[in-house]
Amino acid sequence: MPQVGIQELLEAGVHFGHQTSRWNPNMRRHIAGELDGIHIIDLMQTEEMLEAARIFTGELTSGGGKVLFVGTKKQASDVVQNWAEKSGMPYVNRRWLPGLLTNFNISSNRIKRLHELTELTESGQIDLLPTKERMNMQAELAKLEFALGGVRDMERVPDAVFILDLKSEEIALREATRLRLPIIALVDSNCDPGNIDFVIPGNDDAIRSCELVISTVGGAVEEGAGAWKVIEEKRQAEEQARREKEAEERRKREEEDKARREILEKERAEQEAKAKAEARAEAEKAAAAAAAAPPAPAAPAPHPQAVPDDAPHPQAVPDDAPHPQAVAEDAPHPQAVAEDAPHPQAVVEEEAPAEEAAEEAAPETEEAPEEAAVAATDAAEESK
Repeated sequence: MPQVGIQELLEAGVHFGHQTSRWNPNMRRHIAGELDGIHIIDLMQTEEMLEAARIFTGELTSGGGKVLFVGTKKQASDVVQNWAEKSGMPYVNRRWLPGLLTNFNISSNRIKRLHELTELTESGQIDLLPTKERMNMQAELAKLEFALGGVRDMERVPDAVFILDLKSEEIALREATRLRLPIIALVDSNCDPGNIDFVIPGNDDAIRSCELVISTVGGAVEEGAGAWKVIEEKRQAEEQARREKEAEERRKREEEDKARREILEKERAEQEAKAKAEARAEAEKAAAAAAAAPPAPAAPAPHPQAVPDDAPHPQAVPDDAPHPQAVAEDAPHPQAVAEDAPHPQAVVEEEAPAEEAAEEAAPETEEAPEEAAVAATDAAEESK
């Protein structure tokens, strides 16, 4: 966007300040004089400082930075929304939610809730809920949309804050100062420029003045954001191409490794088959040689009575074994006869006469059986 000149600033009424009775002494160096009880702002400084703010915001957004537009006054509300949406930056044009920056963790939770309710409304699921619950959710959605509608896409604390009226946006100024964020502000003669990094002296009550300043800063932001978007798209395209190239190289390496493994496995299988074939051929050759060779003489069988050299002699008697014919001193003699036992020859002498009589009578019995029998009987009785 081309630089804004003094003529354009005069036509927009940027040089008009507040009444001399309502001025801030810290703005003395930016005031050129007074006219009819109204301070006149030095447009030479305004032109220079506006250009510095434009350059800063352009460089910041061209590097991927975010600028938060803050303007809740009626004169700047619509303009802030238009230029913020054009450049894709967050904005607050209705009401500043206290703690939006200093308690961003809580604010991010409310932003997530806003997205959830928006999704339920767009998908039509909210109509399926009971009436009371649906009405409560719709009221909550309207409240969140009013307070956080412009920052629904803000995922982190912005890199800079652009404020239009320091009196109306005192809480936003305090939070940005506490976080030490760069502040770009349109400062009127009744405001204190002490905590502002990029002061733009000018009228913050006129619609044309606010629109000129916002359009100048917004144009620089839009240009820088567009350049960053191009760079980011190019980077993403290069990153995607790099990933695809790496994936292709990885796929080729995997295919080469697979082919190499297949070749190695094939060679190993061939070697194993060759080794098995050689072993089988050697076994068959050995079997054929064994079949062609004459049978070997059988080894003599060992004698059944053969005794090993180290076997003990069967008749060997240990040194400590008792002699087999040794008799104990107290053992009775085997031929000893009891004193009261009858002599065996006595019975023989008693029975001998009967046997001799029988033998003498035997020849007679052959001649006269009856007489011999009688005689034998008598003899027996006599012997008794």
